[in-house]
Amino acid sequence: MQNEKIASIVSTFPCFAAIPLEQWQNTEAAVITLPARPVIEEGHIFQHASFVLSGSVRIYKLSPTGKELTLYRVKRGEVCVIMMASILGETGYEAIAETEEETELLVLPVALFKQWMDTYKELNQFIYRLFIKRMISVTSLIEDMTFLPMDRRVAELLLRKTNPHSGAPLYITHESLSLELGTAREVVSRVLKEFERRGWIRLGRGKISMLKRSELEKLSQVK
Repeated sequence: MQNEKIASIVSTFPCFAAIPLEQWQNTEAAVITLPARPVIEEGHIFQHASFVLSGSVRIYKLSPTGKELTLYRVKRGEVCVIMMASILGETGYEAIAETEEETELLVLPVALFKQWMDTYKELNQFIYRLFIKRMISVTSLIEDMTFLPMDRRVAELLLRKTNPHSGAPLYITHESLSLELGTAREVVSRVLKEFERRGWIRLGRGKISMLKRSELEKLSQVK
């Protein structure tokens, strides 16, 4: 691996900064690029640990009835903690991973990753801090699904996915929103149509325009 690429990796993942250049050059560490597609199925046994250098990976669960629930996304400078748990625990993968766009990954052979985890404190701390972060986010997701009404959850999702300083529409389907929320498309469509009736949004084919963001913000803050 070239020194310039190693420097770019360390810039994205400072937890690798303490690893000497010769260790990079004498290993099977590699950088690969994947197109947008499902890449890892549930039950997969990992031979490599992956670190996202660019792009986005959606991590989700699939119910016996075929319903998808998005757990979280892995972006630049992050890793999938469910993957890490599978590697460290030597168990099958407990989710499904899908690249949503062209994604560049650093891949380390499992044996090398475990060796570096044992040797370099910064890498060890980075992984376990991400465990805590994701545990909190998934717990929050479960709480939202259990306790929050659907209209508030839809409002919060629309607010998260749009820029308050831009009038650009959100290009997304009702089906995609339902997968994010772990519910049926018909439920999401019903809520969106109610928002449109109130004049808060305008629905188009594959897009949603925000007309009264302040009203959605009020709804999202209702206790």
